[in-house]
Amino acid sequence: MSRTPRTSKANDPELSRRLSRRGMLGVAAGATAAALVGAAAPAQAATDAADRRGGRGRPVLPPGRLGIQLYSLRDKISTLGFAPVFAELEEYGYDEIELAGYSQGSAGPITLAQLKRLARDHGLNPIGSHVGYYSSDPNAYTFAQNLTKVLDDAQALGLKHIGTASGPFRYGNTVDAWKRAAEEFNTYGAAARKRGMKFYQHNHSEEFSFASDNPKVRLYDVLLAETDPDLVYLEMDIYWAFVGQHRFSKRPDGTAAPFDPVRYVLKQPDRYPLFHVKDGEYDPATAYGYKMTDVGDGDIDYQKFISAVTRLRGQRTYHHWQAEHDNPGDSLRFARRSSEHLHSLREKC
Repeated sequence: MSRTPRTSKANDPELSRRLSRRGMLGVAAGATAAALVGAAAPAQAATDAADRRGGRGRPVLPPGRLGIQLYSLRDKISTLGFAPVFAELEEYGYDEIELAGYSQGSAGPITLAQLKRLARDHGLNPIGSHVGYYSSDPNAYTFAQNLTKVLDDAQALGLKHIGTASGPFRYGNTVDAWKRAAEEFNTYGAAARKRGMKFYQHNHSEEFSFASDNPKVRLYDVLLAETDPDLVYLEMDIYWAFVGQHRFSKRPDGTAAPFDPVRYVLKQPDRYPLFHVKDGEYDPATAYGYKMTDVGDGDIDYQKFISAVTRLRGQRTYHHWQAEHDNPGDSLRFARRSSEHLHSLREKC
């Protein structure tokens, strides 16, 4: 069952005591306290936020499906370690985590078994992980160089999804180059499927650009067409898809080529088990068209987007929604506020 985030208050003595106790897990109490300065700004409970919006319907977010991409919290993980961070995520009402590496920097070594157990102890389901696509280093930890090791580790963590945030640009940005990359993705997908996992690719905005040898063809369409839907899945980063909508609404020759990110999902909802819920303020004066914000502070209508997907028959509890911010000013504050906002969204009656 999805957990409603607990309300926090600035200079909350209970929060301080909680973090001090977590410091006993091998994290210096002083470092713990310093890491959380500003993270406990005044906040309203999620139900109160829903009241302010006038929403009294069913929660938009399906129960048990709110996660967070741990890349957003890399600064805290690399200094405090996974345990204190997971304890905070549990308090904030998260159900799942998506990994972006399995180490915790100066907090000390940790095994995959320990990491899996920590997540379980805090009620967090490790749903997926990002690994590089390829590297010029033959020994690199990537799908292309170390497929067996990547899948072994994912299996040890009990992951149901294993993917990459790398675009299929290994061989260039022509149609044939993407067909070649798609063949490799199919290979990774087949290997993952044998382990009971789904291989997926996470987009940025460039995937929505046009092929250099055929400017009428959007590269993302090549990826969809050339990968086997039973082997290769997609994790739509919604923010970057909206950036792509802004940047690539016209072909190189100037002719209009609009697209709606949610329409891609509605056409093939089973291909999108995971989403990155990332927000931004619309600013057409910038190259990307958006300035990244905490979820709820931007202009992307997540009430509308999530509702459109979950209203599809059989889709309400299929997808996983991972909050993310590439470079949050305060990563724990981002995590807390994003959870509060997403839990507050209600379906329109």
